[in-house]
Order: sequence, then structure tokens, then C-alpha cells
Amino acid sequence: MASWLTTHAPKRFDALAVPQQVRDQFIRASLSGDPPHLLITGPAGVGKTAAWRLVARQVLGPGWESTCHILQARDLARQSGAMKTFEEFLRPAGLNSSDTLASRTSLDAFDRNMWSGDVGEAPCGEETQVEFGRAPVSRLIIIEDADHLGARRQPYLRRMMESESHTSRFIFTARAPSRIIDALRSRMQHIRIPSIPADEIVATVEKVTSLEDITLADGMAADIAHVADGNLRKALFTTELLARREMTGERNRLYEVVSASTLQHARRMIELALRGRVIEWRWEKRGGRNIKTLEGAMGQLDEMMGAHALDAEDIVHQIHMELVGNRLMLAPPLRNEMLDALAECDTSLRRTIHSRIQIEHFLHKISAAGRRHGLAMN
Repeated sequence: MASWLTTHAPKRFDALAVPQQVRDQFIRASLSGDPPHLLITGPAGVGKTAAWRLVARQVLGPGWESTCHILQARDLARQSGAMKTFEEFLRPAGLNSSDTLASRTSLDAFDRNMWSGDVGEAPCGEETQVEFGRAPVSRLIIIEDADHLGARRQPYLRRMMESESHTSRFIFTARAPSRIIDALRSRMQHIRIPSIPADEIVATVEKVTSLEDITLADGMAADIAHVADGNLRKALFTTELLARREMTGERNRLYEVVSASTLQHARRMIELALRGRVIEWRWEKRGGRNIKTLEGAMGQLDEMMGAHALDAEDIVHQIHMELVGNRLMLAPPLRNEMLDALAECDTSLRRTIHSRIQIEHFLHKISAAGRRHGLAMN
């Protein structure tokens, strides 16, 4: 069964939950005879992916999915041989070949009548006309979470954008545009999407639940908007989870779902760190082999980032909720010390792509505070 995020994704620019001036920027870029490279930035869950998909459909026409190439830069930071993977993505014919994705053209761009059937409505309401005598844009290269590319890979993209992207365009999405080098940013049109207002999230949630024939308890849509904190994707995902579990009839069921999915892990991580158990290992048998697995506070962190797919900013938010919610029964001096350390961690996260290192540093600070206040076990 397809997720609501897919089945209810916007089909036109006027359905995007963004300010009108942002919609106008996307429309102008999509209808341009010579569309620019785009840098789409904004917090998590505001519609960056939905926006570039609409741009791709408008610029490339009905067959856009066959000539749209997507790379998730965040995955590169988590795997070995990342540079080789990156280069192979941009040069499918091999590193010694002059053929690149950016230099390739496609017949789809020249003859859009070759596509028939339900090809979907153009996001601007009309198909982009290909001007006679001008080579149309025939390929898009999408780099999602481009702020995780790192210093080695970004100059590689700059050279390709300068010399080979005659009939191709690049679209980058990012949360922190400051992590992208100036040489790239200067070659792209920057469109920033702000956090989604609570009333817009409420309206979207109520619209989707109405289409799904689901009744929400009074005030639940507003509660979901509060929990989502400007993240529309999170709001729709939470609403769908409540609906599938038949928990939309009572407002307090929302807190149960949120607590079970994230808060307990954050609380457990803080408790382990305060007791000095930041990094622990244990052996367990898997498939007849002894495997060494990470435990302690870092084990909880990996579970939050892996199993629950939480970003560093989400984890900081969960830790903050635990500290200010007074659920841990901490002495005021210790709580203030932990909040100061969390603020430093949050600031550091905005200046680096290595988020796990910053949170690990925060946990070691908490461990040291636990020892000073007599809470550590050793």
C-alpha cells in the first residue's frame, strides 16, 4: 500500500504548501526557455523533494522520470568508496570516458508526443514549449542533501556544470546552503522554502484525512501540527500512522505514538550517558557467528539514527524535550549544564556534516557532568 506522502503528493505548483512568492519562483524557473540550475533549501519536511519533482515534470515533459537521475548525498557519507560511487554516477561509461550524464541528450526532449496515456498534468497547467533552434533541456541531475557532499566532491560538480551541462541541469536540495561552496552556489538560482506554518499543516492534514474518509478527534490536527513543528512530511506520516492503527478518535493517542517512537530512546540515551555508559560493546550470536555490537548511549543513538531514521536536528529536539519536560528529575544545576552542552552541540551541527561526532561529543560532556554530580557508575 502506497504511503500518503506518495498518493497525496502535489501535482501542481499551486498545491505546494509554500508562500506564493516561492511558488512564483518555481513557476518562472520551470517555464524559462533556458532554465537555471537550482538550489532548493529549507528545513526538513517542507517539500523540497516535492518541488523538484514538479520542476522536473514541467521542464522535461511527460517522460521526465526516464531522464531524471537522483543521487542521495547523505548516503555517500556513510559508505566506503564514496568518491568512486560518486564518480561512477556522473560517468556511467567509466572514469576514462568523456561521456557523462551532463553531456548526454535524450530524444524525449525533442519529441514529447512519443508519450501517450495518462502522463499527468503539467505542474504549470501547460506544457513547456521547445523553441526552434534551441537545444532543449533533456536531462536533470538531482543531488539530494547536497550539503553532505563534502569538499572533495563539490569541485568535481563545478567543473561538470561549467563545461558539459549544455542540455542538462543540476538541482540540489540542502538544509544548510552555507556548506555548499561559493563556486557552486554562484552558478545556481537559490530558492529557499521556509518552515510550514501550523495553520497550513492543519489545513493539509484535514484535507488528506477527508480524502481518505478518516475522522480526526477535535483538536488532533492542531496537536499534530504542534508535534511536527513546521515539518509537513512528519505531520502526514504521523497522521497516517495514527489512521492505520485506528487511533484517530482520541487526542491522547497521539502522545502515546510520539513517546513510543522517539522519546523513550532519547531518555534512555541520556540516562546511560549520565551513568558513564557512553560506549559499551557486547557480543551476540548472529547466523552462527559472534558479532560485536555497540551498546550504551551510542547504541541508542545509532538506533535512533538508523531504525527510526531521525536526523541530528530531530535528536537534539528530542533531547531538549526530555530536559525541559522535567521527566528525568534532574537537579537544576545539572539540567542547566546539560542544556548549555546541548546548545553548543546544536551550534556545532550547523557548521559540520559529521553530525554523529558532534552528538557523541555531547554525550561525553554529559558523562563528565554525571561524574561531577555523583551519578556515574565508575
